Amino acid sequence: MTDVRVIINREPDREERVVTTGTTAAELFADDRSIIAARVAGALKDLAYAVQDGDEVEPVAIGSKDGLDILRHSTAHVMAQAVQQLFPEAKLGIGPPVKDGFYYDFDVEKPFHPDDLKAIEKKMQEIIKRGQKFSRRVITDEAAREELAAEPYKIELIGLKGSASAEDGSSVEVGGAELTIYDNLDAKTGEQCWGDLCRGPHLPSTRQIPAFKLMRNAAAYWRGSEKNPMLQRIYGTAWPTKDELKAHLDFLVEAEKRDHRKLGSELDLFSIPEEIGSGLAVFHPKGGIIRRTMEDYSRKRHEEEGYEFVYTPHATKGKLFEKSGHLDWYADGMYPPMQLDEGTDYYLKPMNCPMHNLIFDARGRSYRELPLRLFEFGTVYRYEKSGVVHGLTRARGFTQDDAHIYCTREQMADELDSTLTFVLGLLRDYGLTDFYLELSTKDPEKFVGSDETWEEATEVLRKVAEKQGLPLVPDPGGAAFYGPKISVQATDAIGRTWQMSTIQLDFNLPERFDLEYTAADGTRQQPVMIHRALFGSIERFFAVLLEHYAGAMPPWLAPVTVTGIPITDEHVPYLLEVAAELKKQGIRVEVDTSDDRMQKKIRNAQKSKVPFMLIAGNDDVEAGAVSFRYRNGEQKNGVPLAEAVAEIVDAVERRVQV
Repeated sequence: MTDVRVIINREPDREERVVTTGTTAAELFADDRSIIAARVAGALKDLAYAVQDGDEVEPVAIGSKDGLDILRHSTAHVMAQAVQQLFPEAKLGIGPPVKDGFYYDFDVEKPFHPDDLKAIEKKMQEIIKRGQKFSRRVITDEAAREELAAEPYKIELIGLKGSASAEDGSSVEVGGAELTIYDNLDAKTGEQCWGDLCRGPHLPSTRQIPAFKLMRNAAAYWRGSEKNPMLQRIYGTAWPTKDELKAHLDFLVEAEKRDHRKLGSELDLFSIPEEIGSGLAVFHPKGGIIRRTMEDYSRKRHEEEGYEFVYTPHATKGKLFEKSGHLDWYADGMYPPMQLDEGTDYYLKPMNCPMHNLIFDARGRSYRELPLRLFEFGTVYRYEKSGVVHGLTRARGFTQDDAHIYCTREQMADELDSTLTFVLGLLRDYGLTDFYLELSTKDPEKFVGSDETWEEATEVLRKVAEKQGLPLVPDPGGAAFYGPKISVQATDAIGRTWQMSTIQLDFNLPERFDLEYTAADGTRQQPVMIHRALFGSIERFFAVLLEHYAGAMPPWLAPVTVTGIPITDEHVPYLLEVAAELKKQGIRVEVDTSDDRMQKKIRNAQKSKVPFMLIAGNDDVEAGAVSFRYRNGEQKNGVPLAEAVAEIVDAVERRVQV
């Protein structure tokens, strides 16, 4: 036995320890049961890993991001084992961890039934109680093909070794330099109970899965391609404690209530007709009111900030996107071309920036015109795979509130600073207040321009972001091909994070388009270009606000701000006069003149989430007053009409929630 020196890194503390040959990571952290893996030289390892001389070892707790991924991937293995025990004909696909859970794909004769999921969950509990050990085994490609001969999808994955993708989940299986199989071993006999091709790492034992639940099943194409077979996917979730699992399930119940697709139907705001196509929404009159109000306020604020409005067509010759570079990088995300004009390719536009460059270049520009801020509500079209299309938040046709700012290098820092301040202020006007910033830097495999230019642009963005005093989170490799970006991440009412505005600095597209302006000394100079989408898209922002407010939009955004409710038909004329007065103040108001009884009218207004109800009976008419009822059920009686109108107008003008 020889001594082995290791560094134990528990940020911010570092401890040097001398151990003997063969000491495992599990022995290093034997005093802490929350540790379920280790990170050594940047790589995640099982606790069974024998430390080497000079290793720097960092413990991975089950509640950390890496720890949760390991817990959930281990639970996915248990689920796959349970499925194959109950359905021996099932062929294994891929089972990666995902946000808040995991899934596993199976090729089975018929779709899983909810009763099947209950049976699988029961079998999983049995496996967990047995305390089977996860054991890593290195295997050659040839031996793996022989051992997994009955698993055609695993055979395909073996051929991907070294080129697996995180996007389709294959990297969790064959993403390492060598192939490994993880065996589930009987705790008493060491006999193999089940095994799966996997990169790992895993929990030491199935007993360390404290709390899990299977959620649902769905159809999914193998590796996400519509050209591949359709498999059955089971989704599940797993957490370090039963309390955390319960909290997550409670959160999902609340999130389901707020689902914008459900609210859009219930409140008659929008729909996505099958006759039009997946990811292509139509807005109904009430949804149209919300959207128009959002856009009108945004237009007003942009005009105040010195933006100029432009309009561009929905389609263009393909050569424009060849020039911009988008066809090189994003062709897969674009709709296929239409061949017109004797074979010329035309594309539905996936972005507006190349057209804005042509507007800049339509005539000579002087430094006196800069910064030039061009703004457009521009509808774009991107071909999203059917499996990722999701209501208004991931659509195939959507309208960006898109701006492109052209400025000098000297103006660049100030312009970025004022742009970010404007963006955050406008988002706050819509009721979002909890933010952090994300700085996306160069993808070394996907960029244009020089390293020096990228470094300059990144450093400028970093300084601008830090001035806001908000948390700044790095996003290595997350930038678009033409420049780094700042993303504004907003937290909604139930704690979910949404990417909102993006601000991207670009030295490259102006060069590709030969954009120039005449400088003060008469020389021709290239402008800097800033890409800025404030909402991201109107549709997506609409969905975020709908879920943030659970459909109860603040009075200034609500499609109907006030509903007048007469106690009897005799009181309708009075409320129509009240409505006329409110309309003079720009308030959206309706009077319910239906045959329903008063209590039914109140319920209808509450179901429609109307902010204010004004009820009138004989006493109100005689006193020139109304009974003022709020959305939460509170009521004030005998409120003078002028006072009621003033309160409603004030709430709308201040954009407050009630």
